[in-house]
Amino acid sequence: MDAAAVRKVRSFNRTTAERIGALSDGFLGRGRPMGESRTLWEVGQDGAEVRELRARLGLDSGYASRVLQSLERQGLVKVRPSGADARVRQVELTPAGVAECAELDRRADRVAWSFLEPLPVDKRANLVNAMVEVDRLLQASTVVFGVEDPTTADAQWCIQQYFDELNQRFETGFDPTRGIQAEAHELMAPAGALMIARLRGRPVGCGALKFHGRAPAELKRMWVSRDARGLGLGRRLLAELERHAIASGVKVVRLETNRTLKEAIALYRSSGYREVQRFNDEPYAHHWFEKRLRKGS
Repeated sequence: MDAAAVRKVRSFNRTTAERIGALSDGFLGRGRPMGESRTLWEVGQDGAEVRELRARLGLDSGYASRVLQSLERQGLVKVRPSGADARVRQVELTPAGVAECAELDRRADRVAWSFLEPLPVDKRANLVNAMVEVDRLLQASTVVFGVEDPTTADAQWCIQQYFDELNQRFETGFDPTRGIQAEAHELMAPAGALMIARLRGRPVGCGALKFHGRAPAELKRMWVSRDARGLGLGRRLLAELERHAIASGVKVVRLETNRTLKEAIALYRSSGYREVQRFNDEPYAHHWFEKRLRKGS
């Protein structure tokens, strides 16, 4: 642990908590704690499923239930079974909840302006730019990675996004039936693995491994959502896949890629992959890479 860095982060957290009024039970002067107001914002005009709300806010089920019960007692939300699936609970704002969100927005805008108003114009720009960067980095630090079932809706969505992007970027388009396959059953243990990166519960990236006994494993389906790029997620996803491969007894990983994917090629080279001779007949590939894995690398 970097003690000096931790001290600076804690100092930043204290200052921020004080400035936004998080220390008061009456956040923004509305007589309720910050968690309840934050939940109202997250429900928003479109409503939300309870399980999605918990994932986006990082709430455990007990705390989420208490917050929603409190907001229901205040007449600000309604919680009821979803019309599509009675097992799924949906949260919606009442008319009073809509009005309360509008008032919270007005008050939050005033707090935000109180950060900026005392500063000269150039310092305001510096603060806003710094906040944008901090926001992006904090989001990156909350991304979690996990091996998941490749048949789920989120997994299939990620893979389809990957296919769609290749179709847009490849000079000849992309037909997944022409290339080397990585079907769902090939991405389940013990044959392989599909890893998904999630930001606030939402899938923002994926990558897969196909195992071949003592032969090199294949790295497949590497994709990061456009709105999550620039956060270093591709490199972290690659490292997580390598760690999973090592834990599964893999010694060497191979991959092939298209010449239009310049960012991916740069990532692989800077991550220790060396270009090798063609080792398969993937029709869309122009480059073939290999890396010998080592524990702790």
